[in-house]
Amino acid sequence: MFLGEFEHTLDEKGRFTIPAKFRAKLASGAVITRGIDGCLELQPMDHFMELATKVSNLPITSRNARGLRRLEFSGAAEVEPDKQGRVGLPSNLREYARIDKQVVIIGLFDYCEIWNPETWQEFKQRSYDDPEALAEQFASLDV
Repeated sequence: MFLGEFEHTLDEKGRFTIPAKFRAKLASGAVITRGIDGCLELQPMDHFMELATKVSNLPITSRNARGLRRLEFSGAAEVEPDKQGRVGLPSNLREYARIDKQVVIIGLFDYCEIWNPETWQEFKQRSYDDPEALAEQFASLDV
């Protein structure tokens, strides 16, 4: 499972190092694609294939389904960590997430997100500024 928050630097080739504790789960391949909140998603291949099947089964006649397909698939890139645990971040995905030299990788149990560090800090600040509103927001999830 993927847990925690890690900051890494992109090298001159646009690669970053996957946290060591995440590498085994990604060794057989992964997909990086655009996320919803201005971040990127790093998904193990099996997780991506489950999601891809669900998305592909949505009716093409639905505007929302077409939008989701475009978001998930058009910018997706298959990646496989090298022997040092590095993966390349394609330029179109770096541009989408406004990533330049640093990334923050956060574990979300069954996949990861990759953030521009400033965007991640802003997101956290907005999320945690009002604990009462946050509690109400989460209460609606029935967890």
